[in-house]
Amino acid sequence: MNKKLMAVAVAGVLTAPAAFAQSSNVQLYGRANLGIDSYKAEGSSVAGADRDQRIRIFDNSSRVGLRGTEELGGGLKAIFQIETGVNIDAGGNLGQNGTVNASSGFWATRDSYAGLEGGWGRVTFGRQSIFWANGLNGQFAANYVNTEIPWQNGTGLGRMGSTVARVPNTLAYTSPTFAGFNGTFSYSPNAQEAIQNVGASIDTDGHIWGLTLRGTWGQFYGQYDYVKAESATNLATNLQRKVTGHKLGASWGYMPGARVGATYVMIRDDLNPTVSTAVNQKAKQNGWTLFWEHTFGQFQLLAEYGQTDDMDDCGVAPIVSCANSASKGYMVGGRYFLSKRTWLYLTYNQISNESNQFSDYFGASITSTQSFGTAGPVPYGADPKILALGFFHTF
Repeated sequence: MNKKLMAVAVAGVLTAPAAFAQSSNVQLYGRANLGIDSYKAEGSSVAGADRDQRIRIFDNSSRVGLRGTEELGGGLKAIFQIETGVNIDAGGNLGQNGTVNASSGFWATRDSYAGLEGGWGRVTFGRQSIFWANGLNGQFAANYVNTEIPWQNGTGLGRMGSTVARVPNTLAYTSPTFAGFNGTFSYSPNAQEAIQNVGASIDTDGHIWGLTLRGTWGQFYGQYDYVKAESATNLATNLQRKVTGHKLGASWGYMPGARVGATYVMIRDDLNPTVSTAVNQKAKQNGWTLFWEHTFGQFQLLAEYGQTDDMDDCGVAPIVSCANSASKGYMVGGRYFLSKRTWLYLTYNQISNESNQFSDYFGASITSTQSFGTAGPVPYGADPKILALGFFHTF
């Protein structure tokens, strides 16, 4: 074969995959968020259970992702995203407390989906967030710095446990935007597809329903989230855990790089195992958070303050009393921008738990184990504190 023709043929084979990739508009993106911090949780109402101060090199929600679209004609397009959490500090999928961080270490551990989008909205299937993301409200956490008041997203109320966050096997429909409003409806079978029903001991009736409504009016932003999560019924006891959450937030961006706002969250948990194992046992808790950010040139100041009420509707014979189960928390910090995509940050976070509560910083498994090596929730009454210096880069 003519050498020139051979060269042209080889070049065509090698460039064809690149051409297809370009036509589908694939983007590589990600972030690195690492630093050094000091963590402790002292003042526990349980003798000898304090978590002594320790110095850590931490990673919070670093990630790598691929996303893209393909125009299909007639205003219709295919969309996809595959986002994976990576622990740059140590590799693997373990958080700071040595337990598994379900959002890192494997492909598609973070929000990942594929679907279709058009003038009618979009439909996606995959591992997707329900209830806990806040839009423009309270972006601190792993989007700006290392962590924040945990109940702002509805998942850090301590004994009330988590509602839902990033949920596998989720179907989501997001509407078009009308007059500044849009919404997302989500459904997941809540792991019932994995139930083999051996001996008919567990039903296949688990599911999660979620709804998020968003609105933007000039510099104002509002968001309402609802979730109802029901586990599979244990047919031997006829017990089914049901968790319902409501979250409402609003904020005002009063100048570029400056925003002030508030969020309110209410979680109701039927059959909460930290309250009681009694049939039809219920518990409920409310919380709220105020947040503020303001930019001065290359500096941005950040602040949060929040409280949760005592748990109530705890029913008969709780394992631990629902009295004295409130928490208070605050965060102060700042960012220094080296560029639009790179910054340094310094933050201080503290939660004050009453004697029958153990709210802590749960995101990315960032809380540490007890001094004698036992993982799990911070001890009752202990007050977790984190002083952190971090580096953040997006690409």
